[in-house]
Amino acid sequence: MLDLVIIIVNYNTRDYLRRCLTTVYASQGDFSFEVCVVDNASADGSAAMVRAEFPQARLIESPTNGGFAHANNLGLRAYGFGPACAGATAVPATPDGPAVSTSVSELPRFALLLNPDTQLPPHALQAMLAFMEEHPEAGAAGPKLVLENGQIDPACRRGFPTPEASFYRLFGLGKLFPRHPRFGRYNLSYLDPNQTAEVDSVVGAFMLVRREAIQQVGLLDESFFMYGEDLDWAYRMHQCGWKVFYYPAVTVLHVKRAASRHSFRARYEFQRAMRIFYLKHYAATTPRWLHWLVLAGIGLRTGWVCFQQKIGRKEAW
Repeated sequence: MLDLVIIIVNYNTRDYLRRCLTTVYASQGDFSFEVCVVDNASADGSAAMVRAEFPQARLIESPTNGGFAHANNLGLRAYGFGPACAGATAVPATPDGPAVSTSVSELPRFALLLNPDTQLPPHALQAMLAFMEEHPEAGAAGPKLVLENGQIDPACRRGFPTPEASFYRLFGLGKLFPRHPRFGRYNLSYLDPNQTAEVDSVVGAFMLVRREAIQQVGLLDESFFMYGEDLDWAYRMHQCGWKVFYYPAVTVLHVKRAASRHSFRARYEFQRAMRIFYLKHYAATTPRWLHWLVLAGIGLRTGWVCFQQKIGRKEAW
């Protein structure tokens, strides 16, 4: 049985991907793993690089950039995950591979969503798998992600973007009072960054997920193009009784936004993801007056991003 499948979604980040794969294959520990690179129609030779330099990796070349959730699902389905994985059922053939018969016991025990702009220490995977073994209640877990400047990536441990938490973030109260449990809920900035904690979500840049949790909640929601799909996955895990943990004993370098830092599409999709998540999980229980305020706030932020793009500014929000 395969212990771990690592899904790496790539879009025009060939050099980051090369470094990431080099560190992945330098991993140490007593476990089996396979790497699946899903290339979202890159134009920088990423797929050719993987074929030439990492022939042991499974490569799926998507003809279009369908987004982060779509690409991860291509990788997960290639290993038998999906709506039909609850029993010994034939998985239909796809352009990426033949039909297979998959039983629960044949699925990889864990799946890792990993960004190509990460670099792993040699024992990172072994330590994360050991943590999951010690915590059978954990549906997902993530490590401490550190940016190139040495600071923690605040997205590596997050609270759900409830209307209240989003309000505090929108009006800067989270930055003014980062240690306050109420105002710092969006990025859980009040938590000790070196303390293991149960959290609402970890980020899809490094999200280790248990096989049984995927079976129960299903694959990623492809309504999200990029951003929000990891939060949504974690939210659905919580609904099914699973816990999500932040485990800072493992530290991973995260360059962050290597493929999207100057992308208008990325900034636009961030706002769009907020709207999708809110409508999916909170709209039905939000008072009407607040509901319209939330939608207006998201609409104003989206409009501002579009305006900045129109006048030629490179950065927004």
